[in-house]
Amino acid sequence: MVTKFIAIGLLGSALVALSDAAATKASQKAATTASPTVGGLLAVSSPAWLASITPIAGLPSGVPSGTVPSGALATSIPGFNLSAYPAGWKTPPTNSAEVAAVISALDWTKVPAAPTRKGKSNGDLVTTGYNENTDPFCWWSDTNCVKPKVDYLPEDIYHCPRPGDWGLTYDDGPFNPSDFSKLGDSPWAEPNLYNFLAAHDQKATLFYIGSNVVGFPAAAKRAIEDGLTICVHTWSHPQMTTMTNDQVVAELYWTLRAIKESTGVTPRCWRPPYGDVDDRVRAIAWQMGMRTVVWDEDTNDWNMPGDGGGNLSPNVVDGYFQGWIDAYKNGTDNASGHIVLEHELNNATVSMAEKWLPTLQTTFNVVPVHECMNISNPYWEDNFSYATENGSTISADSSSTDMSSALSTAPPAALETDNESGALSASASAADSKPSTSGSSVMTISTLSAVMTAFLAAACLM
Repeated sequence: MVTKFIAIGLLGSALVALSDAAATKASQKAATTASPTVGGLLAVSSPAWLASITPIAGLPSGVPSGTVPSGALATSIPGFNLSAYPAGWKTPPTNSAEVAAVISALDWTKVPAAPTRKGKSNGDLVTTGYNENTDPFCWWSDTNCVKPKVDYLPEDIYHCPRPGDWGLTYDDGPFNPSDFSKLGDSPWAEPNLYNFLAAHDQKATLFYIGSNVVGFPAAAKRAIEDGLTICVHTWSHPQMTTMTNDQVVAELYWTLRAIKESTGVTPRCWRPPYGDVDDRVRAIAWQMGMRTVVWDEDTNDWNMPGDGGGNLSPNVVDGYFQGWIDAYKNGTDNASGHIVLEHELNNATVSMAEKWLPTLQTTFNVVPVHECMNISNPYWEDNFSYATENGSTISADSSSTDMSSALSTAPPAALETDNESGALSASASAADSKPSTSGSSVMTISTLSAVMTAFLAAACLM
């Protein structure tokens, strides 16, 4: 099966090379192109309501290659319409014409009627009264559920299927300087981490907060120029199950808009802050073109002393990294690879990331999430087609039969928890249980022509 799909992927690459003009035309039409419903999954399409958003000038037209940009980043970018966005780091209003257009475009009969959750004054979620045994809405914050209870949504992506893979992710970017009039006062702000990744020939997946993108669009532009993969992490970083349906739309919409305007791409991926998601929120995000990505290992780096940080000793975080390395080397960590939660949040998290990356590279196959999941097209723009581990050509809203090991039929026995919310206690021990690797799911293959579509569809039935 794997050989077959590798062969298909190579054929796809060859056809793409012979059809540059067709590929360009297809990418221009991406805003109105829908993926078909397969295996009962709800159809998902590129957000048509972003079609009118014009990206800034000078962006890559495809996966970049060659020299990585260097030097300080501009504090603003000509053409970026800052005045079009709501106030940063606040729940955005839901009565704007743009948000209303998205609300009216969604099929609300496909949004499960999970209640809007309540938060405590300390940031925890109120879980009282929720039936953990039946877990009717696959509420991650209560049960670590990653397989929706409705059959028209795909499973969350939560680990890399192949043992030895380290899915490298950073949340909460882009890291803005605290004072743009004195860029030197924030030496850990971007492009610090991006320069380090480039110097070590390392790609990663970045989960961007819309407010930070609007505050520092030059950093987002730099990320796409570096070939880093960008996903959505909401506008103001709330616990998403505490948001109303309309607020969920607004949190996702303004982030998608900011990313498209500053980078030229429309992500097919998002990560809920604190991991807080249920089927209601998943269904809204899915219809807005994005698949949910969580994690199975947590560094808890956000809680180290630093700018806006906590009081967790860096030695503890060092111990997490060393424990994961030791477990893989001694063979006790051999069930799957991992998606690891880190942050480009402040001086402490960036410093920790840079400290451990060289050692991780000598131990694991460190890759962005789309690569270990064999997703070649993490954006709705088809001209951004990235390398994958098995050479396949699929999109992030698809589920491949070759990816069944990463998409289990039952929730994992134990997942790491983003404890920024304090909703659950985290355990970063290398002895944690690993997710099940049984089960299968269906696949939608992203293609550039009718010929490719027909060929690949036939191949999947062999």
